[in-house]
Amino acid sequence: MTDDWRLGGFGLYVHWPFCQAKCPYCDFNSHVTARIDQVRWRNALLSELDRVAAQTPDRLLNSIFFGGGTPSLMEPETVAEIIERACQHWTPANDIEITLEANPGSVEAGRFQGYRDGGVNRVSMGVQALNDADLRRLGRLHTVAEAQAAFDVARACFDRVSFDLIYARQDQSLAEWRTELGTALDMAIDHLSLYQLTIEDGTAFGDRFAAGKLRGLPDDDLSADMYELTQELCEARGLPMYEVSNHARPGAESRHNLIYWQAGDYVGIGPGAHGRVTINGKRFATESTRAPGAWLAGVDAGSGETLRTQLSGLERAEEYLMMGLRLRRGLDVSRYETLAGQPLPEQPRKKLVDLGMINDTGSEIVVQKQGFMVLNAVISEFLAS
Repeated sequence: MTDDWRLGGFGLYVHWPFCQAKCPYCDFNSHVTARIDQVRWRNALLSELDRVAAQTPDRLLNSIFFGGGTPSLMEPETVAEIIERACQHWTPANDIEITLEANPGSVEAGRFQGYRDGGVNRVSMGVQALNDADLRRLGRLHTVAEAQAAFDVARACFDRVSFDLIYARQDQSLAEWRTELGTALDMAIDHLSLYQLTIEDGTAFGDRFAAGKLRGLPDDDLSADMYELTQELCEARGLPMYEVSNHARPGAESRHNLIYWQAGDYVGIGPGAHGRVTINGKRFATESTRAPGAWLAGVDAGSGETLRTQLSGLERAEEYLMMGLRLRRGLDVSRYETLAGQPLPEQPRKKLVDLGMINDTGSEIVVQKQGFMVLNAVISEFLAS
């Protein structure tokens, strides 16, 4: 059990908290500021990296992921130094994946060449819509033409380029989503992240929804139709679903995100970053201060981390269940039971099989198509038991 994390791998997550504007649907830890001291932020991130690396020596580093916020606002020198320092602390895998998230409005050819020269080998772009009216409604600063131009710049620099789209948007029809997804599949190289719009508390959309002012959202039937259409079109074009919202050609799955979904270890640095690290056989959940200024002050005082909680075997098992059921490959029952120290309850297994939500071989539990459409309910059945 002390080495269970090795089944998922080991990665580094770096959070850059700044954006050019705050999107109304976004509940990520992102902030808009007029001025960023890039040198101070570079030194602070390197300091946090040094601190946590000292606690996790002798690791094979499978991935680095720069998320945010908008990491494509980082100076390429900052990205390069973090990559170099990480590869000094840990042994980089021969096939290490180093991803940087980018917004189309912040893409510049020279900056992207700098990221590539610094070690980035994969880019994930937040396109979100291929419709100018909906981009404005989503609070995005780019147009469809700018997104396509940015995609071309990224593709010229990197072999692996993914992008995100949000669907089930306000007033979006099934036919419109079919056309838009078809365009996305024409553009796609090997990976797409396709998310249904969710209304989160604490966001501008959340406030509008609570006030009854967010109109045109699809009903459950239309949302389900859109999800089914998404699976059908992506499968036909050679990008099958491998996780509930992610599609890839075989072998092009996001290795970093697979670390999360397969319950590996990952160090999280930067404001609001979370981590899961196994130290001396004990697994800990870590959290960092969310406010950028407070995080910098914490780093200056010795640590930006605000919480480190040891996870029990059952908590580790439940996390593995919640993440593992998101994957098309499913859940390893024996791994769950080893972590939990007890059998996976039979009652929800039988109920969900009878409902056609899961396939249970005894050794593996795999969510079926209709189960993925109500995945939160499937997971809740297990956790309630």
